[in-house]
Amino acid sequence: MLNRIRSIDSDALFSDGDQVFIQHRGEQYLLRRTRNGKLILTK
Repeated sequence: MLNRIRSIDSDALFSDGDQVFIQHRGEQYLLRRTRNGKLILTK
């Protein structure tokens, strides 16, 4: 069985604003969308 890579449209992630918190292995990360449309992930 092949593992499929999920694809999530960024508009779905940022439907309520320009920031999303992501929980990963007990740590919290912030994914931000800039005014120029770039993505920045910070811890």
